[in-house]
Amino acid sequence: MATIPETSSTSTPAETQQTIEFIRAIRERVATVVVGQDIVVERLLIALFTGGHLLLQGVPGLAKTLLVSVLSKSIALEFARIQFTIDLLPSDILGSEI
Repeated sequence: MATIPETSSTSTPAETQQTIEFIRAIRERVATVVVGQDIVVERLLIALFTGGHLLLQGVPGLAKTLLVSVLSKSIALEFARIQFTIDLLPSDILGSEI
């Protein structure tokens, strides 16, 4: 599994190139499983690397869950899916009563 290269705001050209190659490798790994979602993958990576949030919305069958699962496996992260329903409680997500 890949590890995220550590960079600072004053990265060297070699570190920048290493980061570019890392992102390219992630995109290639995801593209081997999920086809035709290049824009979604790009936005997902932007959200991931900038510490942002992304809401994936769409009709069933667009590979939303598969996309996030493959992405998490390609960079050695944990993946858990929560089905949001009208009776969902905070304890269902957090594991404890509030």
